[in-house]
Amino acid sequence: MPKIYKREEYLKKIRGFYDDDMIKVISGIRRCGKSFFLKSIMQELIEKGVKEKDIIYIQLDKKGYKHIKTPEQLEKIIDEQIKDNDFKYLFVDEIQNVKNFEPLINSYREEENMSIFITGSNSYLLSGELITKLTGRFIEIEMLPLSFYEYVDMKKFLDKEVNNNIYLEFEEYIRSGGFPKSLYYDKLEEKTKYTSSVINQIFEKDIKTSNRINDKDLFEQVEKFVVNNFGKVISVQSICNYFKGELKINTDRRTIKRYLDILQKAKILYPCELFDIKSKSVMKGDKKYYLADLSIYYALNTDARINYGPVLENVLHNYLLSKDYSLSVGKIGKFECDFIARKGIEDYFYIQVSKNIDDEKTEEREYRPFYKIEDMYPRFLFVLDMVLQKNVNGVRNVNIVDFIYNNLELISNP
Repeated sequence: MPKIYKREEYLKKIRGFYDDDMIKVISGIRRCGKSFFLKSIMQELIEKGVKEKDIIYIQLDKKGYKHIKTPEQLEKIIDEQIKDNDFKYLFVDEIQNVKNFEPLINSYREEENMSIFITGSNSYLLSGELITKLTGRFIEIEMLPLSFYEYVDMKKFLDKEVNNNIYLEFEEYIRSGGFPKSLYYDKLEEKTKYTSSVINQIFEKDIKTSNRINDKDLFEQVEKFVVNNFGKVISVQSICNYFKGELKINTDRRTIKRYLDILQKAKILYPCELFDIKSKSVMKGDKKYYLADLSIYYALNTDARINYGPVLENVLHNYLLSKDYSLSVGKIGKFECDFIARKGIEDYFYIQVSKNIDDEKTEEREYRPFYKIEDMYPRFLFVLDMVLQKNVNGVRNVNIVDFIYNNLELISNP
């Protein structure tokens, strides 16, 4: 097996389940690296002494397997590869291509002589019998495209040139995005074309085949609106009002909500709920949406300029999400705290994100929400500028590029 870049952040989440009877579900946006993630697991198993005959790998999107559409066909191809009674490791890539696959996968799990790993490009594979029949019997590992740390690390792995100025490298990452295969292309135009092809595949293979889109033009307008407004507080009603008022398109809230749900299930968008800090409750209606990868924005727009406010939020959102933080937007009266990050029982953090705080007005704006919060949980201000003063009035100033480049975690004590 050829050498494969290992995404350690995700491998450490799943290693403890290699020999477990829990079904391992790896989900994520198309082309985020799930297939190579499966291969890296197989490589580790072989390094541990597992024989290749005991590893069954089925790529349902590849030649030789594309005809498999029913559970019966899948069962036949699996059974053909089982030559003895030794413990097996079953890997099925893009399992949503097989309709009603859940009972079959469950039957193999119940035989207790197999460890099962399945991937899907969207959350539709978790919407049916897998949830209702396998409650407590599967774990989901949700993958995102490469973080900035992984992006640089993989470039080194591929012997690609890395800019000595890490901030220029960061700018390239923002525009190029973190879809792993894009690293094989050298020109930004080539990377953008690749991302556009990924988006087209998502629509054709994940969205159109799994949903009835009555008005493709309206769906694309909704997609464009949310993509262009990532990091802003929006609601189904505000989208409806915009369409009716600005675009003169008559639509209803139910259609808009359905299209937003489809974009989330395709893992293009990640919603971030608003949380009222005083009442300790989720606010209904308004949300922020972040992109699975910033290259989606640049692939759908001709403007390549970087709006650092929402861009930096998006980068940090996805990085923390990959490290299993739960995220929400904090509201305290008329003020907003960019993120509340939670992990485990006791880890709780307030976060602001800004390009810089090089003038008094900006500094006051970024610090003000922290001073309105009465509890004493840690506060972080992430900025793009170099940070000279690390701790100001209980707020830790952190350089966002250094933080992600060094693969760091939020900590309660400095």
